Amino acid sequence: GWAGEGPGAGGKNRHVCHAAARLEMGSLWEEFNRLGTEMIVTKAGRRMFPTFQVKLSGLDPLADYVLLMDFIPLDDKRYRWGWGSRGRGPHLGVLSPSLPCRYAFHSSSWLAAGRAEPAAPGRVHFHPDSPAKGAQWMRQIVSFDKLKLTNNLLDDNGHIILNSMHRYQPRFHVVFVDPRRD
Repeated sequence: GWAGEGPGAGGKNRHVCHAAARLEMGSLWEEFNRLGTEMIVTKAGRRMFPTFQVKLSGLDPLADYVLLMDFIPLDDKRYRWGWGSRGRGPHLGVLSPSLPCRYAFHSSSWLAAGRAEPAAPGRVHFHPDSPAKGAQWMRQIVSFDKLKLTNNLLDDNGHIILNSMHRYQPRFHVVFVDPRRD
């Protein structure tokens, strides 16, 4: 449960204090996490797999909300690929909940290869249907299938910029749009 977490959770606006999100395909995300899978990001940008999808509840049906995602570094390390004693190749093209981006796997463990590079410019991805009424968000599964990740620091397509060979945590945000404010 994400509802009620984070700083100031006790003083949340009444339009978001009961909001809850259930991760769809949770068992697939858990399996990827258990296996220690990774996703390779490219300069051109690549869609996340599995796609981040949630089912929302507890929103005010008549209020407007913006949904967005961002990514934060999971640690201050850079990783490298090391061949395991079993000779297994890298696990490519998949994403775990901790979103490792191209880093090393060696005998069932990731190998730190030094300090992390400076963080890439922080970006957020707004769901393309934002803003929308709570009733619309709760009616169906919300999918972030348009979200793309890139390692291109000069990206001008609005993709989320991540450093290769680093681990990231995706974050999902539900933001109430106060009609009294611009």
